[in-house]
This record gives sequence, structure tokens and C-alpha cells, in this order.
Amino acid sequence: MRIPILQKAFATARFAENAPVKRNHRIGIPRVLNQWSTHRFWTTFFVELGVKRRDVIYSSETSEAQQLKYGKGRGAVDCCYPVKCMTGHYGELLTGLKRPIDILFSPIILTVPSILQGNVRENMACPRVIAGPESTCAGFRRESDVFDELGIAYVSPAVSLAEPPIAKKQLYDAFKDIFEGITPKEVANAVDCAYAALNDFNTDLRKRSLEILASCAAENRPCILALGRPYHMDTGLGHTIESELQSFGYPILWGQYLPLDQPVLDWLYTDLIASGRIRNAFDISDIWKTSHSANTNEILWAARYGSLMPWVTCVVRFSSYECGMDQPTYSPVQAITESLGTLFFVFQDLDETKPAGSVRIRVETIAYYLERKSPDIMKKKLQALQAAPPEVILQ
Repeated sequence: MRIPILQKAFATARFAENAPVKRNHRIGIPRVLNQWSTHRFWTTFFVELGVKRRDVIYSSETSEAQQLKYGKGRGAVDCCYPVKCMTGHYGELLTGLKRPIDILFSPIILTVPSILQGNVRENMACPRVIAGPESTCAGFRRESDVFDELGIAYVSPAVSLAEPPIAKKQLYDAFKDIFEGITPKEVANAVDCAYAALNDFNTDLRKRSLEILASCAAENRPCILALGRPYHMDTGLGHTIESELQSFGYPILWGQYLPLDQPVLDWLYTDLIASGRIRNAFDISDIWKTSHSANTNEILWAARYGSLMPWVTCVVRFSSYECGMDQPTYSPVQAITESLGTLFFVFQDLDETKPAGSVRIRVETIAYYLERKSPDIMKKKLQALQAAPPEVILQ
């Protein structure tokens, strides 16, 4: 069973709940970086403000053709490939659509909502991700202002998504001069609906993940846990590695969408909590003291979840380059993953180079070890948990 994480669901949203004033704007949003985990928030936000659902347009997934056609000559100097790719997305929205947009919206997301909120020091986005919209915009204003020439408003507010009251004010300030007659109450209602929609989306994907685990338990077969940043779900950045793995018959779970059902958490973490090592299932203070980055924190948390879950017999780590946020995590994530024998593989430095041959060889290697090692790994992990799996898994 495959989880269609975002490829089909990316830009969808439910109909507006508050019968808003209709606004005839076409809004383009780059499909980049933390949009891969927050897109449902933004789509719903604009729909609730009266923008037609079909007029909230996302750029396509990252591709070499997109970069060559729309981003050539616009790039900023940056060692982070996902940030470099933003120029292609901006260019596509500015000049590559049949119907032009009125607004290019590229928020500077400062903090990210997280399941670990309250158990970590902070939920900050990566500094390069934060700076990405500014450096990319500069490339389209270097020689002349492309936005002005095309009559497109560029809106790029700093938004603290992990702090709803602050986010409401930030977004009202960003649109009070763009959307005629907009009020703080209207924005606050739209933000509340957007958070609810994002929560529903995350809950739905976690439910699908639980169905995969239940299927694996029933058939006594393994699955793979993918650890990476949200943008690694973009086929142009993740190089479709997860699809290659699934072609061998191994379901993929993404660390961002692991099941959070209380019986499952109790089953996995009771011993750790009883020993006093952690306070609750979302406490990572024993394995990660410097818990400031939201995505990094969740990678560490998901690594432990995967190390305990019997049917997760392999963890695959994705990273685009050895940035300051990821570099210190490689050894801890590997040590946590392998603590009960779970297989661990890494795809590092994923960039514009697409070595299809070597990727295929590595995927075949992973599949080979999964076939040989998985039965013993599942047996060992089930014995370590001692208690029987909860009913939500044995359904």
C-alpha cells in the first residue's frame, strides 16, 4: 500500500466555511521547502479569504527542465540545492502560466507547527530556508524588477506558524493593503480554518500510515521508514528513490506522518517512560539536547519511533547537503536506528546530479538486505516490546 503523500493532494482544500467576500485574485505559490508540509494551511487560508480554489496555483514539482527554462540566470549563490531550485519555481509562476497570476506569495516561514511543540526548545525553520525567498526574489530584481514589469505583486511576509496569535497579525499586516476591505477578524477566522485543515490533512495521512502498519502486522512483512525534510517528497529533490523502493514491494512511511494513536504510543514508549528516561512519547531530551530546529527534531523523534516499531525493519535517511542543521544528526540518528538491529541506509548530497545507475544499485542492495534480515529484525523487536501489539494495529 502506497501513501500518495502530496503529489495528488498538494493543492486541494475544502470549500470555504465562512461565506467570505469573493476576491478575484490569482495567487501563485512556489512548491518549495516547507510548503511541502504546510501547503494545506495556505490553500485553505486563501480560500477562506474568498479566493477561488482554482485560483490558488502552485508551481510544478522541481525538475531540470523547469530550472533551465525559468530559472536560468536568476540563481543566487547558495550551497543548498533545494534553495537554488526556488528560482525555477518563481520563474514558472511569473512567466510560465497560460493565465497570469496577480500575486506571487512566498512566505518566510520562521517557525513550523510540530507534534513536538512543548517538548523541545524551539520549532525554528532552517536559516537557509528562512532566507530562501529573499535571495530568490533578488534574482528577479537584479537587472530590472520583473514583478513590476509584469504587474505582479510580490508578497513575502515573515510568518511564525508555530505561534497562531502572532501568525494572525503577521498575515493581516501582509494583506491589509492587498485585499480591499479585509479585517483582522476575517484573517483570524481564515487562519483558524487553515490550522484545522492542516491538522485534518496530517491526521488523514497518519491514519493511512497506521493502515500500512496494520497490513504489515497481519502479513508479517516489513516496511521502510523515510527520514528527510519535507521537500524530499518532491520527486525532483528526492530523485523518486522512495518510488524505486516501493517497486520492490516495500511500503514507505514518512517520518512526518507516523501514527500518533495513543495505544500505539503507549505500546512503544511505556518502558522508556517508566524508567524515567523520558517524560512522555514526544520527549527527545535524552537523545537531542539542541532541539531548536523543527525538522531536525522530528527526524530524531521519528528515528526512535522507527527503531522501536517491529515492522519498520529499514530506515532510509535523505539529505541534500551536509548543512549545519543536519551534520550533527547523522551519527545519533544511525545509532538510534540500529539500537535494536534496524537496517540504516543514507542518501546524502542529493542535488542536481541524477546518477540513476548508482541509485538503482543502492536500492537493489537495500532490497536484498531487507529480504534477508527483516524476519529476524521483526522477531527481535517484538520480543523487546514484550507486550502484545495494540488492537489498532491488529485490526
